[in-house]
Amino acid sequence: MRPVYLDVTRLLKGILFRKRATGVDRVSLAYVRHYGEDARAVLAARGHHFAVSHQASRRLFDVIKHYYEDDGRVERFQLANALLSSARSRIERGGVLIHTSHSGAEFDRYFRSLKLNGVDVVFMVHDLIPLTHASYCRTGTAQVHERRLRSALSMSSGIIANSRATLDDMTGYAASNGFRVPPAVVAKLAPGTEIGNDATAPIAGPYFVMVGTIEPRKNHLLILDVWRQMVERLGASAPKLVVIGREGWKCSNVIELLKNNALWQGTVAWYPDCPDTALGGWLKHARALLFPSFTEGYGMPVAEALTGGVPVIASDLSVLREYASDIPDYLDPLDLASWQARIMAYSNVDSPERAQQLARLVRFQVPTWEKHFEQVDRLLADLGS
Repeated sequence: MRPVYLDVTRLLKGILFRKRATGVDRVSLAYVRHYGEDARAVLAARGHHFAVSHQASRRLFDVIKHYYEDDGRVERFQLANALLSSARSRIERGGVLIHTSHSGAEFDRYFRSLKLNGVDVVFMVHDLIPLTHASYCRTGTAQVHERRLRSALSMSSGIIANSRATLDDMTGYAASNGFRVPPAVVAKLAPGTEIGNDATAPIAGPYFVMVGTIEPRKNHLLILDVWRQMVERLGASAPKLVVIGREGWKCSNVIELLKNNALWQGTVAWYPDCPDTALGGWLKHARALLFPSFTEGYGMPVAEALTGGVPVIASDLSVLREYASDIPDYLDPLDLASWQARIMAYSNVDSPERAQQLARLVRFQVPTWEKHFEQVDRLLADLGS
């Protein structure tokens, strides 16, 4: 196989700032696990980049895996030592750089310099949300993301899309803007975390879980409105809601509500810094994962829940139907009454609605990293032929 290089800049920044892994990070970590034995690490800043030796790459990859797989229990000095011992070098002509995080691709000199030096770039596209739904994103994100897409379309040798929906969006963007789409594959994402096996539920009584960064497109406000109405009617006997995810952007109103314990009478809990081991335990005993997003590039928590046998109540998004088929219960993300009715129905111990989804769950075809990398390896082989 040709020399493989992995851009791990975003993963290393996550360690430096002690962040929990998002879906994008989980994907990048899967690439470190799959290719790390033979690949070399690449670091970049504002389009300037360098590779490190195989030996230094092993150290960096080990630090990355220990941090993200061991709930953040790694000291930053270990990362500093690995970086300080990393001698810089160029990426070899004939090599292939796999870029899995979007981050840094807005600086086109990154891809341009690699192309000029005979290096193939394979770029993963997670979504086009900053362009298709700019109002949900930070100010300026649309312009940055467009530069990333233009770099990928004009200078990369191959594209990895996490879903057919994402590839269709990118193909449409390319056609509208005069670009040719490089050779591309759809490689579905496997779960990034496992459901726990704890026999005992973390709390008593029926509860539901939401997983994801607190940001407008995740639609936390709808679910909090549902809970406000249930608490007004049922008081402390209302089912519980567990919100797992760090604070994002344009979400000050949601954060204020989550912190207002008196309003929820003990029925809503927020965990902004939840380790993966605890996340798996919360999902294991939930009545359902609630996923009312307005838009998604993939929706990894849905795949994680279904893989672990946990029912899902979700927005009716084409990308979810692409891999989850008809298994979840799908609702309009604006239909508060329907969400409330379904949540109350699922709260019952003998819920027929929940039992019906559990029966459908046996048909779920679990996406695996093995199948994902079969697609990616095929693309890499075609580029080298």
